[in-house]
Amino acid sequence: MNIKEKKKISFPHTYVIIFGLIIFATLLTWIVPAGQFPRVKDIATGRTVIVADQFAFIKNTPVNFLDIPFKIVDGLNQSSSIVFLVLIVGGAFHVIIKTGMFQALTAKVTKTFGEKESFLIPAFTTIFAVACMSIGVNTFIGFAPVAIILARSMGYDAIVGISMVALGGAIGFSTGTFNPFTTGVAQALAGLPMFSGLGYRVFSLIVFLIVTNIYILNYAKKIKKNPELSVVSDLEKLENNLEDNQNEMPEIEKRHYLVLTIVVLLFGVLIYGGTAWHWGLNQSAGLFIWMAILSGLAYGFSPSTIAKEFVSGAKGLIFGALIIGIARTISIILTDGKILDTSVYYLGNMLASLPHSFQSTGMFLMQLFINGLVTSGSGQAAVTMPIMLPVADMIGMTRQTAVLAFNFGDGLSNYVLPTSSALMGFLAIANVSYESWMRYMGKLFLLWLVTGSLLITIANWIGYGPF
Repeated sequence: MNIKEKKKISFPHTYVIIFGLIIFATLLTWIVPAGQFPRVKDIATGRTVIVADQFAFIKNTPVNFLDIPFKIVDGLNQSSSIVFLVLIVGGAFHVIIKTGMFQALTAKVTKTFGEKESFLIPAFTTIFAVACMSIGVNTFIGFAPVAIILARSMGYDAIVGISMVALGGAIGFSTGTFNPFTTGVAQALAGLPMFSGLGYRVFSLIVFLIVTNIYILNYAKKIKKNPELSVVSDLEKLENNLEDNQNEMPEIEKRHYLVLTIVVLLFGVLIYGGTAWHWGLNQSAGLFIWMAILSGLAYGFSPSTIAKEFVSGAKGLIFGALIIGIARTISIILTDGKILDTSVYYLGNMLASLPHSFQSTGMFLMQLFINGLVTSGSGQAAVTMPIMLPVADMIGMTRQTAVLAFNFGDGLSNYVLPTSSALMGFLAIANVSYESWMRYMGKLFLLWLVTGSLLITIANWIGYGPF
């Protein structure tokens, strides 16, 4: 039987998958008892935390199924910053791509590296892992188009391009090396010295990077030999692959270097603004508007041409941008239904009942699950650590291990959850569907689970400290 005749697995439309999760979340508000922990302000950190030993069930406030469309609108409103960032980045890069700068530059890079292009993948992932040690991966969504163009110029696909930025950043963020919003908050709640236990977190980062790079490189080499094996083969056929259009690639001109200088300088401002000035998504989006205007003018585009190309680029990302807001509806429904605290309470009790050898892994997996409910890293720390820390004390687990389990659980699942704004932002910019991503990411996520479980278990065995 011809392999091509075999039917591919049929996935529902991405919107259908997310809407199904929204309905399921709404159903849970009718089934799961509502509950809450009292909240108090922690003097040491200035953050609001829960009182772990004072959970109480309260009157149920189930969400009306007829209100789901209104909750979706609320989700879009609350996600407006990331939604508009995606649209603006899409518009800005469309203007830059129309100058031909990236096409000419990547053609030159490909010729320069020859057969050594596979070294660029671990180089990119390592750079973004280091960059995301202290800031969120959202900051670098705008880098995805550059990486995708570079990946395609080397015979790979958009998935490889996303991976070089998003998965590298995922490792840097998830291992929590110097992250003040996750590690910093969790360690403060645990009474641990700020960023203590650094050595083992760096070791974990290296291990995850090795595993991730091997996976990406294997996939990249496979699809370079046979492009039909790409999980986004249909998308790649629509894109004018560099290999099929080599003669159409422009030579680098002086104007291209001017555009490149503007892009590099503004990306430098973006990185500095995120780290030193604590820029948010709105400031980042504004910078990309400047990038589009200045790059277009530098190449010689008229204002009307810049506006036309900007709108064209933004229009192509509406599908993915809307997904981000729609997915936010899930956490809104769980919060309005007052079942978030109940979920944490039950999970804490389950963890305490596990055999000692499985408790550290159990805490990691529970944090993975909770991240689907509480998508904010610092918010998840504030909600879960007051529960997990007493449990860790009770079962003889070091608090540092509990913080590490939180780091892994909070970060790694962001790259399979449709509620993750970072993931959906990358997919939207790349025009890659969630189902295509999961066909690629599913196996790697299982490898991450195994790797994370082993690292957490080792941390528990060695008494990872200082306490």
